[in-house]
Amino acid sequence: MINKRKNRPIKKKSHIPFRLNLLFFIVFFSFMALIGRLAYVQLVKGDDFIALVKRTETSTAKKAVPRGSIYDSKGKVLVGNKPKLAVNYTRSSDATTASMLETAKKLTEFITVDTSKLRERDLKDYWFATHPEEASKLLTAEEKKKASKEGLSNSKTYEMQLDHITEEQINYSDSEKQAIAIFTKMNSAYALSTVTIKNDSVTEQEVARISERLGELKGIDIDSDWDREYPMGDMLKTILGSVSSETTGLPSDRVRSLLTLGYSLNDRVGTSYLEEQYESVLSGTKTVVQSQTNNRGEVVNHEERYGGKAGSNLVMTIDTDFQKKLEDIVTKAVEGLSDATADRVYVVAMNPKSGDVLGITGKKKKYNENYQVTGIEDDALGAINGAFGMGSAVKAATVISGYMDGVITREDNTIVDEPIEFEASKPKSSVFNRNGSIPVTDLDAIERSSNVYMIKLAMRMGGQYEYKKGGKLNINLNVFDKLREYYAQFGLGVRTGIDLPNEGKGYNGGTGAAFSALDFAFGQFDLYTPLQLAQYMATIANGGTRIAPRLVKEIHSTGKDGGIGDLETVVPTKIMNSLQVESSL
Repeated sequence: MINKRKNRPIKKKSHIPFRLNLLFFIVFFSFMALIGRLAYVQLVKGDDFIALVKRTETSTAKKAVPRGSIYDSKGKVLVGNKPKLAVNYTRSSDATTASMLETAKKLTEFITVDTSKLRERDLKDYWFATHPEEASKLLTAEEKKKASKEGLSNSKTYEMQLDHITEEQINYSDSEKQAIAIFTKMNSAYALSTVTIKNDSVTEQEVARISERLGELKGIDIDSDWDREYPMGDMLKTILGSVSSETTGLPSDRVRSLLTLGYSLNDRVGTSYLEEQYESVLSGTKTVVQSQTNNRGEVVNHEERYGGKAGSNLVMTIDTDFQKKLEDIVTKAVEGLSDATADRVYVVAMNPKSGDVLGITGKKKKYNENYQVTGIEDDALGAINGAFGMGSAVKAATVISGYMDGVITREDNTIVDEPIEFEASKPKSSVFNRNGSIPVTDLDAIERSSNVYMIKLAMRMGGQYEYKKGGKLNINLNVFDKLREYYAQFGLGVRTGIDLPNEGKGYNGGTGAAFSALDFAFGQFDLYTPLQLAQYMATIANGGTRIAPRLVKEIHSTGKDGGIGDLETVVPTKIMNSLQVESSL
């Protein structure tokens, strides 16, 4: 008998307990790792993270101080400062385009600014800043390939992107332009520098509204500003010079040198004459402000580390009462001119011992487009930069040049004054002696203004002592260089050394024909400035010592009341040279 086993179903072993245990095991070790990490953070790195949370960043910014004033010799203000309120922005080291945009938009709720000077470039820059995604797609594939292939700089690529921005895209409303104008000024500042957002007609209401919300306006502050004012009107205004605005900032030709001295691009500086010459004195030393921000960018401390030093004041050599009288006299003199070829008058009054310019002025007739006289206008700068033929005024220099060259001596200085006529030339003579032959000494020649005496001196200096009527003029043309070298010792044809930039040198006619050398000897060739003529006369009056003219004699600090303070510096008398001639002359 065959026993048949019954088929029983085989029981499968479940994997769920194993997987569940594995999961519990993983979770357990994850918790253990997390607890270990938390313990590490809490016990080992706890102090570091606490320090990180409490960490602050310190940034330093510099603010301009009031510019020094300019006074006359009696303490009257010629140039001062008119104070006014200003809304400023100091760019932090971590400022972003987005944060500046946000601040600019908020600020439009409190102030109104001038948008008339916005350029198309400003509008495009703003569009680019506010549309980053669209801006990234401005370049075509071909342009991107070109930029990559040629290795174009970011600035060149940026310019290419701006070219794609259309007029429609930058057709902003007036209210939007307010934000653009503010953002443009903010964006012009570099890290830790300060720019002025508004300083014209800032109202008390605007100041109050901004002051209440300063916590929301990162980098914005209310400060004082100034404009140059001239209590004496236009008196000496051109010589006093001018100051740049914050918009124009540093002059392009002096940017590098001024930046190395610690200036910012938008700083206001003297751009001409006295304001430029004494920039380092008038500008003062900036206030240094230190700010601390927490890790959220909030200002937690704001401290003035250095209060700055207001610009020092200049005391000029000029007495404005005397200057006023001088200008009145010169104005009347110009009004009395009837010769059409003479339409201007210049006067320089100078102390020969110290070089102090006691008064300086120039006036000339003013013409319309039809060359009709319409009045009198100031031309004081013409006394410094204008070039004119000085004629017989140079004869004293020519006589002394003769002594320095050795062609005359104290014992032998008599020359015959007579009409001079060379082969193929027109006659030359002295006004006082058109026909005769008169022996004259050096002093007679100056007193009687002898042209011939000067001509014969030039001939001798050129190597020709003898004169024969109708004969040849045979002189060495180095006489031009000789005369200029001697004249320069008096200040003629060279800069006088006055404390002003860009002083004129007159006009050098070069080396002309031999006959021109004869004219040169009595002031009919090179041209000189009125200031050079004044220094020349002062050199003779000072016994042969040439002193540099000076417009500023003292430098004073600014007093507590804002006026002239203590003496800081006496501008020294500057000796340019002494004549190389016997002292007995």
